[in-house]
Amino acid sequence: MKVMISQPMKNRKKDDILAERKVIIEKFQNMHIDVLDTFYKDEIPEDYNVGVYFLGKSIQDMAKVDALFMCEGWRAARGCRIERQVAQDYGIKILYEDFFINKPEIATREV
Repeated sequence: MKVMISQPMKNRKKDDILAERKVIIEKFQNMHIDVLDTFYKDEIPEDYNVGVYFLGKSIQDMAKVDALFMCEGWRAARGCRIERQVAQDYGIKILYEDFFINKPEIATREV
């Protein structure tokens, strides 16, 4: 199984984002689940909309995964909500924070 992390990033420090990702990735690795690296470091042309640029990249990468993991705070993050909608519409399993506590079939419930 390969998972992608959907994580709120707006108005957050890079170090905080990476620290949160590290914890999540370690939890998945302990379960022998691969995590696709979607922390993009691209240089974006001046005339591009940054949010749309990165959202497009993340949606493209969703084609490579079996599941999308929703980080805490996803409901307040426009990009995360869009990623979740794409996953739902295209049959990609959606995982939430309780995935690490409950059995996977329970954790994939719709919210």
